[in-house]
Amino acid sequence: MSGFVEKPEPVQVPGLVHLHTGKVRELYRNGAGELVMVASDRVSAYDWVLPTEIPDKGRVLTQLSLWWFELLGDLMPNHVISTEVPEGAPADWAGRTMVCKPLRMLPVECVARGYLAGSGLAEYERDRTVCGIALPEGLVDGSALPGPIFTPATKAAVGEHDENVPYEEVAHRVGVETAAHLRQSTIAVYSRARDIAHERGFILADTKFEFGYDDQETLVLADEVLTPDSSRFWPLDQWEPGHAQPAFDKQFIRDWLTSDASGWDRASEQPPPPLPEEIVTQSRSRYIEAYERLTGLPWG
Repeated sequence: MSGFVEKPEPVQVPGLVHLHTGKVRELYRNGAGELVMVASDRVSAYDWVLPTEIPDKGRVLTQLSLWWFELLGDLMPNHVISTEVPEGAPADWAGRTMVCKPLRMLPVECVARGYLAGSGLAEYERDRTVCGIALPEGLVDGSALPGPIFTPATKAAVGEHDENVPYEEVAHRVGVETAAHLRQSTIAVYSRARDIAHERGFILADTKFEFGYDDQETLVLADEVLTPDSSRFWPLDQWEPGHAQPAFDKQFIRDWLTSDASGWDRASEQPPPPLPEEIVTQSRSRYIEAYERLTGLPWG
């Protein structure tokens, strides 16, 4: 059992139809048929949406995604139409709202990995593979891979695990041509972003993208991109393979939840406890630091 500790009631806005409550985002449709995505300050870990929010998190995710979308625009079209807040919406939607093209979304989490961590590390230690891709002997936690690899996953409902799948399964689900396009696009976007992050003092260890087709059957980059929620960013000057790396992502929160301090048993069916104030404060600082170091812009 997992999911929301307490599922929020969506804000009702005149002229908008609420479509979906995700782990972090609320999704609406406006009168023109466009999608309105609003990033909340919710945070999820271990398939639970936690009872505590991280102030400014939704704005950081939105502003960082917009920054990346612009940088990557020559490589891959994206779904953003505008950042205009719909009339009648709450004032706090400013900075966390994207008006987007409706797309025919593909049922695949497109994951690119350049370094060994997370579920990829667990599979490698067991089978010397990641998503069925054979890797050399001798790699350890945090090792650089010989080159970036495409390790897709199936999308899961809130409260369920995304499941890593072999490339052949993606080809079976979406077709051979589309699967090849997804793999090529994922590696291309990751490689560009990896190089940009490196220039700014970060290792982009891995990331996940979502794609969809527009009404012209053009493949489009959607959802959020290259944020601390969808990516592992490691400080380049502290990279040292052989153990878990310091990270600008949710690992900080995960580590507290599984520590004795939280008192929470992950294996139980009990929801996780609220985050203490110091964890909230430090988490907010990490999100903001990632934004400022990547973009070179001051937050606020």
